[in-house]
Amino acid sequence: MILPIYIYGQPVLRKVAEDVTPEYPELKTLIANMFETLDASNGVGLAAPQIGLAIRVVVIDLDVLSEEFPEYKGFRKAFINAHILEYDDESEKASSEEGCLSIPGISEKVTRPTRIHVKYLDEEMQEHDEWVEGYLARVMQHEFDHLEGTMFIDRLSPLRKNMIAGKLKNILKGKFRCSYRTKIRH
Repeated sequence: MILPIYIYGQPVLRKVAEDVTPEYPELKTLIANMFETLDASNGVGLAAPQIGLAIRVVVIDLDVLSEEFPEYKGFRKAFINAHILEYDDESEKASSEEGCLSIPGISEKVTRPTRIHVKYLDEEMQEHDEWVEGYLARVMQHEFDHLEGTMFIDRLSPLRKNMIAGKLKNILKGKFRCSYRTKIRH
């Protein structure tokens, strides 16, 4: 089922998400619905707060980028109870354009570490503790930020934030266009 994506201004996007237990009802169905929603909105990642649930579940599909990044052929994974344990201070930081399904029509350059240490459960509730780098590390940081109530615009300089303030106000008023179902604050 394709779910509506919660848009900037929705309080759930600013909450710190809770871990889920293996008994969480219909978790596999939720993950399937999140992938379907992600596919319908042409995104590469979706966090549960973006569909109105303050729980630590993220789906990432990098297969859509496999022409540009062959290493991501077939990469389609769910991350449950995901946490970034540390950022590699030794690795360089990189700036790259980011957008967000919850902030339609805005993309900005965001600087992030290129390598991170993460811990999460997969769909089978198996624990993973690993270092991730490159584009996947960027997508994970963006999506895992949602689990902390943080959005990519929070990572911008005050000047850049000021420059997009008008666009953000328009989004709060419902003045935006996108091709997927949304839920705005009333």
